[in-house]
Parts: sequence; structure tokens; C-alpha cells
Amino acid sequence: MLFNSLLFLLLFLPVALLVHYLLGARSLRAAAAWLCLTSFVFYGWWNPQFVALLAGSIAFNYVVSQLILSFKGRTMLQTLTTALGVAADLGLLLHYKYFAALLGFLHELGLSSASPAGSVILPLGISFFTFTQIGYLLDCRAGIVSERSPLSYVLFVTFFPHLIAGPILHHKEMMPQFAQRENYRFKAENLSVGGMLFVIGLAKKVLLADAIAPYADAGFADPGSLRFWAAWGASLSYALQLYFDFSGYSDMALGLAKMFGIRFPLNFNSPYKASSIIDFWARWHITLTRYLTAYLYYPVAMAVSRGRTGRGQPVGAAGVATVDGFAAMIVLPTAFTMGLAGIWHGAGLQYLVFGLLHAGYLSVNHAWRIFVAGRKPAAARQTRAATRVACVLLTFVAVLVAQVFFRADGMHDAVALLEGLAGLRGFESIAALPWPDAALAPGDAWRMLAGRHLQLFYLLALLAIVWLAPNAHQILGRWSPALARAQPGGWSVLRWRPTPGWVAVMLVLLFLCLANLHQEARFLYFQF
Repeated sequence: MLFNSLLFLLLFLPVALLVHYLLGARSLRAAAAWLCLTSFVFYGWWNPQFVALLAGSIAFNYVVSQLILSFKGRTMLQTLTTALGVAADLGLLLHYKYFAALLGFLHELGLSSASPAGSVILPLGISFFTFTQIGYLLDCRAGIVSERSPLSYVLFVTFFPHLIAGPILHHKEMMPQFAQRENYRFKAENLSVGGMLFVIGLAKKVLLADAIAPYADAGFADPGSLRFWAAWGASLSYALQLYFDFSGYSDMALGLAKMFGIRFPLNFNSPYKASSIIDFWARWHITLTRYLTAYLYYPVAMAVSRGRTGRGQPVGAAGVATVDGFAAMIVLPTAFTMGLAGIWHGAGLQYLVFGLLHAGYLSVNHAWRIFVAGRKPAAARQTRAATRVACVLLTFVAVLVAQVFFRADGMHDAVALLEGLAGLRGFESIAALPWPDAALAPGDAWRMLAGRHLQLFYLLALLAIVWLAPNAHQILGRWSPALARAQPGGWSVLRWRPTPGWVAVMLVLLFLCLANLHQEARFLYFQF
């Protein structure tokens, strides 16, 4: 079931909310059980056979977590139990997400006679609910888990606003909320704030992301034919489609959670306004960055530091200020973390390149901060507005190049599009761009001209929204349901208030979205 479907909007969500608050007035456990049930229904609507997979994964990980906690003080047993639990989770993920790709790779090399023709169907959200539970097991091993209620645990994993595409939740943030009776009581503020944020996200998806999607799809369908301007048009179209698609989903997830009295961590914070690649990853898929940093980057960096300490080599600020220390303590953990992050997004080689490109970007950014900017006096580190704009544009172009690998069907297509971006196939006039408009008749020159300029209009309009407008978190300001505090931004007229005027804005946006729900377009992050 999709957030942007009539079934969800007109039936599932109203029924789920109504029963939730009716039960919440009487019993916390009944309301929590109802949310678990609706979440399983939501998940199983697409393919009921995977409900058993989700339920089995939850039962297995909860049992393992209780074993880890029961072995407190017995380090070897705790470590062994944690390792077996994490290995089982990763094995399940590898089977569903990478088995077919690995089989095809071995078949091409002649190392396997099995054909990958019968590819495995990927269960929706398997990466998200698997990573969520792996983090829980690791935290049990670290001794920082306090809430152990099986009902809260099931709801923590399955709560439908985050189940398919995040945010990746942490038990310390969520399980205490699910145990608080106050969060199950009806409050008008929850519905008004959550509804506004949900509608903003829905508008981003339906009115913005889906509008630019055909141009991105057309460009990436045949990247080898694109010359300079067409290649840039396709790349920009995909960058903006991905931005508003994922931003819209994140807003809708936070809005839905707020409707049920729950607050999620912020997951998206205007990443294309970032002035460096480090800043970008602090704004894009924030909960994934947090997860990768806590469970991949820090353990590797700490292991490297311990090894250098044992050899008498400098660590900390003194260590990273040397070439070998920087390579060992910054570049190595970054490449390991981002390489795995790239593979997490998909099984193709292009995803690994995507991750390693970002690892390279991050390493260069850290090197600049340590070896260049860090050695300047504090007074000389102030950047002028023009410099900041240049940094934002440079960061955006770097992200755009990496996203070519993220979107392309394979390495060959990615390289072909990069050749177009570099102008290796020549330049064409903007008026002659082969931008698609399937509805045009072959001889309709006037409408064809309008269709060709439509993409340019979309690109300019969406870039203006991305760079000049406040994001949904800033629009809601102090009313924002995100766990992070909002930083005010933009004009005061764009800051939400509980007034009839903003109710009218929400209803108009909702009407426009419903009028454009001709087909149910899946969110891009559902494939991960």
C-alpha cells in the first residue's frame, strides 16, 4: 500500500486513526496492538507472503535480544549470541537482495551453471527493518537497552509510517514513546500539524517529483544518445525527482507519525543547500548517516586508533594531521563505510562506485578542513556570500555526478551519460533538445516546442524551490513534529500557524494532489 494511493488516503488512514484513538481512550495495550495489526496489514497489502517473513524476523531478533540481555556479565556468550543474530540478519538480507545478482555474476564468469533467470522477489523495506533490528541487537550487547516490552518492540519495528523506507529509528527514541499512555490520547494539534506536514510531503511527491520523472526516465533510458545539454537535463531531472520523492516521503512519514501522537527524528533537511559534502551527508537521509557512523565508521576508526596507539603512533588531532595518520584514521574508515553504504543501495557495481565516489569526496573535504582551512587563523575562515554560493554549486555538481551511478542501469550506461555531461558527444542547441512528450502528434511543431521548454521550466522552478524556499521543517517551525529543533528560515508569511488560512492552504494542496492521483507511482527508496 502506498501513502499516495486513494485506498490509503480515503480508507486505511481514517479507519486506522479512528480506531486507534477510540482504543487509546480505554487501553494503551489495545491501541498499541491495533497499530501493530494495521502495520502488518499495510505491509502485507503489496505481497501477503512477506508478512510471515517480517513476523519471523521480529520474533527471531526479539528472542536473540533477550538472550543477549540475559547473558549480562558473560562477555563471551553475549558476543557469540550477538554475532550469530547479526549474521542471520545479514544472511537473510544477502539472500533476498544480492543472491540473484551474485548468481548472475558467477554465471557470466563461467563459475556457475545456474542461470539467474528466476530472480528473487525483494521484500519491501527489508533493508530498513533488518538494519533497525541489527542496531537493537548491537545496543543490547553494549548494555544500553532499557525498554524490553515485546509489544513496544514489535511496534518499534513495524510502525507503518517508517516500515518501508525509513527513517531508520533508534530504540531509545521510539520505544519509550510507545510506552507512554499520553501519546495514545486524542489531541487536535497532532492531527492538524501531522496533517499539514503529510500534505506538504504528498504535494512534493505527486505535484513535483512525479511531474519531472518522465524526463529523467527518458534520459536514462538511452544515455548513449545524449549530448551535452540533454545529458545535463536528464541528470538534473533525476536529481530533482529523487530530492522531492524522498523529501516528500520523509515529510509524509513524520506527518503520519505525528497524527498518531509519535515523533520521528528528522531525516531530510535541505541537502542541496549544503556547502560541503560533509554538510550534505548531515542533511541527506540523516538517520542512515547516523546509523552508518555509529555502527560502521566509529568501530573501524576506533580499531585503527587502538592499533596506532599500540605501535606508538600519534592518534587524535595530532595523528590525522599527518599523511599516514589521515589515510589510516579518515580515509580507510570512510571508504569502508561508504563502500558498504553504496552496496546497501543495490547489488550492481555502479552502486559500489557511487559509495566510493562519496568516500573520495568526503576524504577530500576532510583533508581541506584539516590541512588547509584548519591552519588558517580563525578570523580568516569567514566565507563571503559569493564563496558560499560557489561551494553550494560545487557540492551540488559533485552529488549530481555520483547520482548518475545511483540511477543508471549499469556501469556502461553511467559512463555513457558522464561522456554526455562532459560534452564528449558534442553540443546541441537547447531548442533542439529531444525532451519527451508522448502526447504530441509528430507534426505538431508548436506543441513540440512547448513540450521541449516545459522541462526547462520544471527544472528552473524546482531548483528555485530547492535553493530559495524553506523546507517543511522550517515552515512548521516550533510546531514541527521532528525530534530535532527547527531552525527558523524563510519569510514569516510561510511559517505555519493553526489558522483558517493555513487550513485552506492544506485543503487546496490536498485537492490538487487527489486530482493528480491518476496512477500510483512508487517511491524511489522502496527499491532499497
